[in-house]
Amino acid sequence: MRRQSALVALAVVSALALGALPGAFAGSTADPGITSTSIVLGGTSPLTGPAAAYASVARGAKAYFDSVNAKGGVAKRKLEYKIVDDAYNPAQSVQATRQLVEQDKVFAIFNSLGTEQNIAVREYLNQTKVPQLFVASGATTWGRDAVKYPWTIGFQPSYQAEGLVYGQYVSKTMKKAKIAVLLQNDDYGKDLLVGLKRGLARSGSKVVAAESYEVTAPDVQSQVAKLKSSGANVLAIFATPKFAIQAFVYANRLAWRPRIINNSVSGASNIMLLASEGGKNKSIEGAISLNFLKDPTDPKWKNDPGMKSYRSVMGKYAKGANVSDVYHVYGMAVAFETVSLFKRLGANPTRAGLLARARSITSPANPFLLPGIAVRTGKGDNFPIQQGQLQRWTKGKWAPFGGLWESDRL
Repeated sequence: MRRQSALVALAVVSALALGALPGAFAGSTADPGITSTSIVLGGTSPLTGPAAAYASVARGAKAYFDSVNAKGGVAKRKLEYKIVDDAYNPAQSVQATRQLVEQDKVFAIFNSLGTEQNIAVREYLNQTKVPQLFVASGATTWGRDAVKYPWTIGFQPSYQAEGLVYGQYVSKTMKKAKIAVLLQNDDYGKDLLVGLKRGLARSGSKVVAAESYEVTAPDVQSQVAKLKSSGANVLAIFATPKFAIQAFVYANRLAWRPRIINNSVSGASNIMLLASEGGKNKSIEGAISLNFLKDPTDPKWKNDPGMKSYRSVMGKYAKGANVSDVYHVYGMAVAFETVSLFKRLGANPTRAGLLARARSITSPANPFLLPGIAVRTGKGDNFPIQQGQLQRWTKGKWAPFGGLWESDRL
């Protein structure tokens, strides 16, 4: 992935130098959304709808910003974060994003969640030269299309890289595995499937069945039944939390006991505990996922400074929220890097300066990420996080195994 990113970087630099992207990063000291006392950021989040479990991503970021504001903000400016509910509907994402840019006059769109949702607003934001900062999606397009959309940058690992890790894991640990895949019918699910197949290349294992679902579907019962009938002994769940939980439940009801791979965006411990049905669901034991965040339910982080800070911030600025929800940790991780960017921008931030800094990050110690995972950009990297840890669900909790996977090795 980083080798591909280097090529993207050369293309971006060359295009700018040759004028192929005229004014791509032209900024102004009078950019909207910033005053002597405030910086206004905005983003969309599924506060309701089929992906409402991800509302914690925005809530965690806001709590962190509020904690920074309580200490004086950044360069004497308070960070105001406006969150608009799009119910995980791309059409609503477009309307809400236009509202944030044209009415609320935000400095940048930040942390908006969802692949199709961010794709729906990307053209508009790049045309208006509004930063689309730290997209909460790992779609491959954020890196592949960086030249065309220079105002957009991701944050989490790419879905194709994650899928590749799963494929390589199966290739190394199972002979002639038959894999069934449940996937969301969009670029998110398709990217994971592409990566999985790449990881299986030249091995005796293969995907024997794939069933997709629409985000508006009530359930995935029929899809899981069809996947079982394929004779697969591995089930890959490339689905958001609502449907991932259903997949575990329906597999259990069908007395199907494949080895299960659950994608990271539905791998939070609180989601897995729901899927376990109070310990009654036997299909969940031994499930595999990829993680890059510290888990607030894991006792080993009890005295960790970063997680102590996390619990303190949640207690003060997100009262009543579920502290065990790892998606809050994700929100704080991305907010931490955003605050760091604004500190580097100094007294006169511009939109163009923000994007320039976002493409030259070296952050080896984000307190909310697993030890050893660095946030890095440069050379065209549109995926600041490119490392992860495989983990296995064992007796009601995640148990990490092996070393860190890095995109340089994938």
